[in-house]
Amino acid sequence: MSDTAWLPLFPLKTVLFPGGVLPLRVFETRYVDMVRACMKTESPFGVVAIRTGTEVGMAAEPYAVGTHAHIVEWDMPELGVLLLQTHGGARFRILETRLQNNQLLEARTEPLHSDETNPAEHSENALAVCSRVLRIVMDELLERANTKADNSFVNPFPEPHQLDHAGWVANRWCEMLPIAHDEKQSLLEITDDSERILRVEAYLQQNGVL
Repeated sequence: MSDTAWLPLFPLKTVLFPGGVLPLRVFETRYVDMVRACMKTESPFGVVAIRTGTEVGMAAEPYAVGTHAHIVEWDMPELGVLLLQTHGGARFRILETRLQNNQLLEARTEPLHSDETNPAEHSENALAVCSRVLRIVMDELLERANTKADNSFVNPFPEPHQLDHAGWVANRWCEMLPIAHDEKQSLLEITDDSERILRVEAYLQQNGVL
């Protein structure tokens, strides 16, 4: 089997959603080498949430569903440390894993696509409400950022905005919800965009956001 069939994994205590922004500080040798190889071939690596284990040291056990991370910017402020800006790409499901001698985890994967279903009226209403409030949040955040002379600001809402797309709107809310990463993982694994936006709407209503 060709090595190109194996995706290098970066297990983290976070969940990356498609279209999301994830800054990373990479310093472990195995991941620095992994990132350099990805940059050389202009290929993504896989971000997977940790089920058991830690981010450093021995390889952690990941959840079975993760997201491709595409490197869009990088810097090396000091020797052996890489600062990355990554954007979330497509989701994938792990079929098989293997462990390299340096404790780098790799996986054979398959795409995890959204279900092509016709949204019900109640999910369309949920999208309209969640999209409207998300637009307010986005505008307020960017307005505050523009009033500060701080070049370190990272826009969590990169273009293109898809406020009419249930999956995109739900993903942006899932990134902001103050819930445990295993709960965010369960939201990531939902393939029906209508179901995900309804779950988000319910949470926002329960917490007085809507």
